[in-house]
Amino acid sequence: MEFDYVVVGAGSSGCVVANRLSQCGRYSVALIEAGPPDNNPWIHVPVGYFRTMGNPKSDWCYKTQPDPGIAGRSIPWPRGRVMGGSSSINGLLYVRGQPNDFDTWSQLGCSGWSWDEVLPYFRLSESWKGKGESSLRGREGPLSVQPSRIKRTIVDYWVEAAVAAGYRRNYDYNGITQEGVGHFQLTMKGGRRCSTSAAYITPFKSRNNLHIITNAQTKKINIVDGRAVSVEISSKRNLGPVTAKKEIIVCAGSIGSPQILLLSGIGPAEELQNFGINVVSNLVGVGKNLQDHLQARPVFKTDLTTINNETNNYFKKALIGLQYILTQSGPMTMAASLGTGFLRTESHLETPDIQFHIQPFSADMPSTRTHSFSAFTASVLQLRPESTGFLTLKSPNYNDHPDIHPNYLATDTDCKTIVKAVQMARRIVEYEPLKKHVLEEYAPGGDVAFDDEQATLDWVRQTAVTIYHPTGTCKMGTDEMSVVNPSLKVRGVDCLRVADASIMPKITSGNTNAPAIMIGEKASDLILQEA
Repeated sequence: MEFDYVVVGAGSSGCVVANRLSQCGRYSVALIEAGPPDNNPWIHVPVGYFRTMGNPKSDWCYKTQPDPGIAGRSIPWPRGRVMGGSSSINGLLYVRGQPNDFDTWSQLGCSGWSWDEVLPYFRLSESWKGKGESSLRGREGPLSVQPSRIKRTIVDYWVEAAVAAGYRRNYDYNGITQEGVGHFQLTMKGGRRCSTSAAYITPFKSRNNLHIITNAQTKKINIVDGRAVSVEISSKRNLGPVTAKKEIIVCAGSIGSPQILLLSGIGPAEELQNFGINVVSNLVGVGKNLQDHLQARPVFKTDLTTINNETNNYFKKALIGLQYILTQSGPMTMAASLGTGFLRTESHLETPDIQFHIQPFSADMPSTRTHSFSAFTASVLQLRPESTGFLTLKSPNYNDHPDIHPNYLATDTDCKTIVKAVQMARRIVEYEPLKKHVLEEYAPGGDVAFDDEQATLDWVRQTAVTIYHPTGTCKMGTDEMSVVNPSLKVRGVDCLRVADASIMPKITSGNTNAPAIMIGEKASDLILQEA
């Protein structure tokens, strides 16, 4: 159980790191995953997120603490606990973010992380199957990215209505500019999900220098004389510590990575001492700087067919299943959303500040049974919230989930932006060709007047939920709140790095899976250059 490199967490970043470090053949690599192999067939069916989210066999099933910003509610925070991590249970949506996101990282002291410097890693990772030969897109990478295989009239009409409302059409929001409305790009290969496990691990399992350890939860990292030397794991096989001759790279995600650091004695000294944990490095930023995207979910009843009435009996569901088995097409290839829009709530803003997720279905909660009536959802979120939260240990027991405090809607800007976003969602449906097919606004509904900003905000607080993008809890930077430096090395500990979405100093503008994969690519390059 001794290797050159030990990677903790086989998620969106960890699978990338394990692949790239073992690719050259010079180094032995162990990849440790708390969850099982990705053998569940629902993982590989694109629409399978309805079965894998909330399932403890594939999801950590975290819940937040009651949050005053959302009317004191505690809400689920799904995170993947399986090979591929959250890339195995997410909605398959591929969004890089805005160039300005990464230039801001660079301006904050993260040298080497500007847009021009991270673009090569986005291109390296992806195999874009869409049209165009833009120099911004990759064609030879392991991660298959393609347009959706399914279309729905209601989504196409929403895009056309948004264009009629004055917003530009954008056929590639990962291209020259993000701004505009169009259709999502997906991490999918043919009719199957392309998780990082499927892209970076499954084809290379036979490498002699790559050792995969599943169903092995990390308890802590052993640090001797300031050097990370091994990983303590809990496994039914009673495996001993996994030792790293060179480095340990923690890729356990924005909840798991800070928890592992804290259990290992890396974090705010006072918090650690309260739990009787020996302080190895007093890093006050571990678990802080938590950022997420909060989605408001306006719903509109329609006379057009949607997934709601396409799946309202067992016979229809059986036909859909047969269609997928025979052709790998149809509703079972559907991502969490089909249409999208990156728009500005104010004309003076330099870049979009909100994002739409247009779904040809509706439900009281994203992962629950659809409504009995035909409807679509125009989910909308603020791209760069000012509000930041934090997480702390609940106990020194590695089995206890940490306490998660998102601190949603804690600033005036965040409150005003989400209200304007909901108003834009309500305004777009007033344009043709969509308007004549909208029968009724189901949510927020007639009790919330369009221009009543306080009532709109109250509705958001009472109903909004996460769109599954926690980031920032092991912040990269050079200030005292930073946990890792721009080389992703943990401050105060040798031979230890963090490489996943937790290192983001600021959340990116959109879905966070693509940037997490990029982080894995760049981290691998940093490690190999040093080696």
